[in-house]
Amino acid sequence: MSTETVTIDMLGAQGDGIFHASNGPVYVPFSLPGETLAIARVKNHGTIMSYGETSPDRIAPACRHFGPDGKGGSCGGCSLQHMAKPAYNAFKRSLVVAALKSKGIDNAVGELVEAKPGERRRVVFAARRTEKDVLIGYNQPSHHIVAIEECPIAAPGILAGLDALKKIGGAAATTAEPFRMTVMETLSGLDVAIDGIKTLADKERRAVTETVLAMRSIARVSVNGEIVIEQRRPLIDMSGVNLAPPPGAFAQATVAAEEAMVRLTLEHIGKVKRAADLFAGVGTFALRLARIAQVHAVESDEKAIKALDHAARNAQGLKPVSIERRDLFRRPLMVSELKTFDAVVFDPPRAGAEDQCKELARSAVKKIVAVSCNPLTLARDLSILTGAGYRVTSVTPIDQFLWTSHVEVVATLVKG
Repeated sequence: MSTETVTIDMLGAQGDGIFHASNGPVYVPFSLPGETLAIARVKNHGTIMSYGETSPDRIAPACRHFGPDGKGGSCGGCSLQHMAKPAYNAFKRSLVVAALKSKGIDNAVGELVEAKPGERRRVVFAARRTEKDVLIGYNQPSHHIVAIEECPIAAPGILAGLDALKKIGGAAATTAEPFRMTVMETLSGLDVAIDGIKTLADKERRAVTETVLAMRSIARVSVNGEIVIEQRRPLIDMSGVNLAPPPGAFAQATVAAEEAMVRLTLEHIGKVKRAADLFAGVGTFALRLARIAQVHAVESDEKAIKALDHAARNAQGLKPVSIERRDLFRRPLMVSELKTFDAVVFDPPRAGAEDQCKELARSAVKKIVAVSCNPLTLARDLSILTGAGYRVTSVTPIDQFLWTSHVEVVATLVKG
């Protein structure tokens, strides 16, 4: 390890400051462009030891657990709390601009739809049983769990439940091995999904049940996908449709971001007769699209697609929703299957939808909405479509993972 004084040149895609040494880039977390810092350097990683000249964009972080001086060290949850909002928004937007430019797509990118503190309704905590207690927090890059006492990104209901989560984790875990607790705030209470521990024995099952029965704030607890206790069915509101997600189900992290993505989608699609929602999940888009069109929802996860189907069948005022369980990475909808749709929405995992886009590129679908959590794979997918005659009409970056480098994007396209 060596100590040296450096000036930060730029921010990297993960939000770390970068200075260019003679042997390549060196990454310095919690730094900003233009800052002069004394760092301790190990290979291509630098740790801030002291500040010389600081950036005018540097602000005080919102949380005691943030940064190299955070209580117990940085919790690992946020990377950009030290950055003023105008610069932060510009950085996130620039990630999308750069990704599109790398594929020759020069469309104007809209302003970032901002996130606010306290909006995260779904949080994944790292946890571990100790001799005295249960640690609940986040993982540092070293996988060390930093216990948290506050978390300004999380919904108030989740923060209020931290003590309850510790008790539930303590009842379920019998060893010091780390595990995960995915917590979602629903209309009927907290939905807690524990993963990474061994199947519960009868003793632990009873302990979890008795612990939860004393807590009105907890709707359901599951372990490794199996429901242990459900006091009330967890429900989330999909624009007037109540959906009961399966244990540990993926849902958009914030309601505000979800509503922004849905609004952009519906505005683009307008009035159509038949639409497809690909990588549909539990129906974030399908259940809203069904207000205006017949919808065919395609998803590989059996529990998610069944939850979508149940919600659609029990809702009022929806047009028909058909479902299909299908792995679109292995079996994308072919051109012959796409010909019945006026519009297609796709929202794939981070890997994107390359093979599906190759089929869409050969289709006559008039309107497409591409939703992505990875600007790089989105740019690749859009280049496939634009190369076949589709035209990008808008690109909107959306921030729902506040103070991180992650950014969602909604891109709209038309044929011709």
